[in-house]
Amino acid sequence: MTVGIVGLGYVGLPLAMEFAEAGVDVVGVDVDAQKVASLRGGGSHVEDVDDDRLRRALERCSFSTRFADLAAADAVLICVPTPLTANREPELGPLLSAARALGGVVRAGQVIVLESTTFPGTTREYLAPLLEESGLRAGTDFALAFSPERVDPGRTDYTIATTPKIVGGLTASCTERAADVYACICEHVVRVGSPEAAELAKLLENIFRSVNIALVNEMAMLADRMDIDIWEVIDAAATKPYGFMRFNPGPGMGGHCLPVDPFYLTWRAREFDFATEFVELAGKVNTQMPYFCVEKVEQALNAAAKPVRGSRVLVLGVSYKPGVGDIRESPAIKIVELLKARGADVVYHDRHVPRLQALGLEHVDLEAGLAGADVAVIVTAHPDVDHEAVARAAPITVDFRGVTRGMDDASVLHLGRAAG
Repeated sequence: MTVGIVGLGYVGLPLAMEFAEAGVDVVGVDVDAQKVASLRGGGSHVEDVDDDRLRRALERCSFSTRFADLAAADAVLICVPTPLTANREPELGPLLSAARALGGVVRAGQVIVLESTTFPGTTREYLAPLLEESGLRAGTDFALAFSPERVDPGRTDYTIATTPKIVGGLTASCTERAADVYACICEHVVRVGSPEAAELAKLLENIFRSVNIALVNEMAMLADRMDIDIWEVIDAAATKPYGFMRFNPGPGMGGHCLPVDPFYLTWRAREFDFATEFVELAGKVNTQMPYFCVEKVEQALNAAAKPVRGSRVLVLGVSYKPGVGDIRESPAIKIVELLKARGADVVYHDRHVPRLQALGLEHVDLEAGLAGADVAVIVTAHPDVDHEAVARAAPITVDFRGVTRGMDDASVLHLGRAAG
């Protein structure tokens, strides 16, 4: 069997590796010629795929910018970005472009699967018509399904192989054919009755997290106002063996899913004259968190009789989660922007992110960052940083991740807790 993969980013490239390592031939296609050239030379741009792993897979993998190379594939998996516009509406441009290009080469008997997160109805109402411009019928001449990606960059306990794979096809036959493809690399395939059910399941997974993160963030802001330690509250509530699931507060949400997916559903819901008020409120709370965090930094500096303007602020961690260098939708970026706009002299330490080109900043060594710093701000708690040592060295520390909450130090402030 030969599997084609359209889009060789954080989702597509790891998927290509899994198939190649399972003995399946892979044809990877991406519109970025520079990326393709690097992959052909054994150079990976994705943290979860190191160069050695990529080179070992090259025997089974070929990479191209030509959609025509997908014509011989038995199955084609579409893994292109589905971001939001500046107005927080779905941006289907990359997906529609890929669908049109694929429509020019699709052949009878192929299995086409969309993995990109999107709103219910995309596979049937947008993807199928563009593919059918080939003269072939989806569900009859070729199989069409949706199977949401469940990639969590940097995670090792749950992988592509061990995370159950949801598949929903236009027909029962489409579902089975797509399930057979994923059975090559996934231990458990979950079949649902339609693409729409699979599309909505992915959104529900991430909206569940978004809503609960918003809830605990709102509780953290209230606890801060009431001078109650939110971390003590969460620790206490988490002792209940049923009916409670722990979520921790933080500076906001980042990554390619959580900050984006809820807006896909709210946009689609409006077409059905339905307001997803609960979901939208969660998005609003999480979007406001960086502003609240900057206010905490301002308060910490004010308490030390220092204005934000001219103060040196060391930001620890700018990627959206620990252990990775992905800055997509990272709340740290907004926090840095707001601090710079208020006149702060901002430097950052994050070995995973060499530079923030849009902000004109580069990673600094921890010792250099602490030198002359008026405040250290823990935004993303990378495991390679001794944050308690930082807190002892910095004149003031504002911790938005709770990693120093065991310290009894008046110079250390936490999200949802006043100074020690």
